[in-house]
Amino acid sequence: MDHSEHRTGTPHGHDTHDAQNAHGVHAGHPGASWAMAVRATLHCLTGCAIGEILGMVVGTALGWGNLPTTVVAIVLAFLFGYSLTLFAVRRAGLDLTAAVKVALAADTVSIAVMELVDNGIVVLTPGAMDSQLSDGLFWSTLLGGFVIAFLVTTPVNKWMIGRGKGHAVVHGHH
Repeated sequence: MDHSEHRTGTPHGHDTHDAQNAHGVHAGHPGASWAMAVRATLHCLTGCAIGEILGMVVGTALGWGNLPTTVVAIVLAFLFGYSLTLFAVRRAGLDLTAAVKVALAADTVSIAVMELVDNGIVVLTPGAMDSQLSDGLFWSTLLGGFVIAFLVTTPVNKWMIGRGKGHAVVHGHH
């Protein structure tokens, strides 16, 4: 057995550390593409948008105050964001405990950044917190916040994926 086979047990002599995955990232090395970061952020944005819009619509329709509506929207954004990843890795064969760990590792920072930015936009836009479902300001602020959150979160995801964190954790399970 040559040194490379002894070191890794693979006939090609690749360390897991040096192997390139199917998404073009070298494990442990910066190398995430912008396209990969955009896909990860769009995945996160989908879950966040579903949860946050649902929370805002429910809270606004029920006449709740700003704080409970925002809290419910954020909780639902995390729930739906985690759920998308959880379902995907469960389909890939992970048991529930492992799938939850992967979802938490993959999505927590991305969702947190997205929610901080998006909700910050809504809170800082004059009149947005008092607008109703029928107001253009409600929808334009919410959707505009998602766009800005996407632009802020994409480089965060690129940085994390390049270091083997965030959505890079999920890629090994697809």
